[in-house]
Amino acid sequence: MQLSIIILNYNVRYFLELCVLSVQNAIENLDAEIIVIDNNSQDDSCAMMKNRFPNLRLIENKENSGFPKGNNIGVAEAKGEYICILNPDTIVAEDTFTKVLAFAQKQKDLGIIGVKLIDGTGKFLPESKRGTPTPFVAFTKITGLYKIFPKTFGKYYAQHLSENETGKVEILVGAFMVMQRDLYNEIGGFDEDCFMYSDDIDLSYMALKKGKSNYYFHETSVIHYKGESTVKDGTYMKRFREAMNFFYKKHFRMSVLFSVFMEMGIVFFSFIKMFQGKPKSKLSPENYILVSDNENLKATLEKQFNKKVELQKTAQIFSKSVATEVVFDQNQLDFKTIIQAFETNKNNGFTFKILPETSDFIIGSNSSFDRGEMIKI
Repeated sequence: MQLSIIILNYNVRYFLELCVLSVQNAIENLDAEIIVIDNNSQDDSCAMMKNRFPNLRLIENKENSGFPKGNNIGVAEAKGEYICILNPDTIVAEDTFTKVLAFAQKQKDLGIIGVKLIDGTGKFLPESKRGTPTPFVAFTKITGLYKIFPKTFGKYYAQHLSENETGKVEILVGAFMVMQRDLYNEIGGFDEDCFMYSDDIDLSYMALKKGKSNYYFHETSVIHYKGESTVKDGTYMKRFREAMNFFYKKHFRMSVLFSVFMEMGIVFFSFIKMFQGKPKSKLSPENYILVSDNENLKATLEKQFNKKVELQKTAQIFSKSVATEVVFDQNQLDFKTIIQAFETNKNNGFTFKILPETSDFIIGSNSSFDRGEMIKI
């Protein structure tokens, strides 16, 4: 078997459905499997999987065992030569895995491959490629020097590469990681002493210590609805601090000065992340565009929103004069076309939602720091 896709889910039932639909399409011509591990979700994620995807492998954990252990459980059941660690709040294009595997097979020193991640508005997520957060690199991030002098202090976000340039990087994000299963097992998988948040940094760093090279691959884009899997509250801050402490104690020589500096930095990071994640007021769109030729769906949405909906048959550039939400009918559009439309129309003030194939809801996210929105139709 070529590939095993490992999706660890916790309480994101609707994003999971969208994700699995996209992955199914992307492995249609591959010898691949999908393994979903549920970390004791309290929503109906497992019921949805059994009803909608009865032939897929579903592992139901009896507790929330954390990101590292949950993924390790999935990989232990995998049969693929390569594995992909994939977040449930992602959407892949139909050719994502074909492109990534072709790139992987050309590398002689392969560690981990990451891809170009974009958020729910089409904007590039800089954590798609990173450098090892050594004390000095962390300092440049905390102080904002990486923004002022990106050529000199741009290591935190691996700014030696542009977002549209493939090349070697040190650290990749756990939302999408492809690597050989044998290497994953040789490293020991994700370190289960870390509950979450620095696990991807640690795995990437362990690959480097094995003499491997990690790569950022820009030739496919994946939507990551960042912020779905975790509420950024006091518990988040506590676990984030614990995770960063874990990484530094494991890989760097500790001194009193180092410890004090890093504690200050971790507290700073934690507060920033917590406040970034606080809900923002949502503005209702004044105009809607439906990318479809389904007149019945148009009428349904007009009744739902109590506003006129413009029908557009192609997912190209959209005209906009007021706050506009674009709804993509995935019954008629493939995921690659939708992802390209996100990127083409980024920074133009649009918000985006997707109607998954044969589903009764639309879903999307307008911010990287807040939960998305699901609307039943």
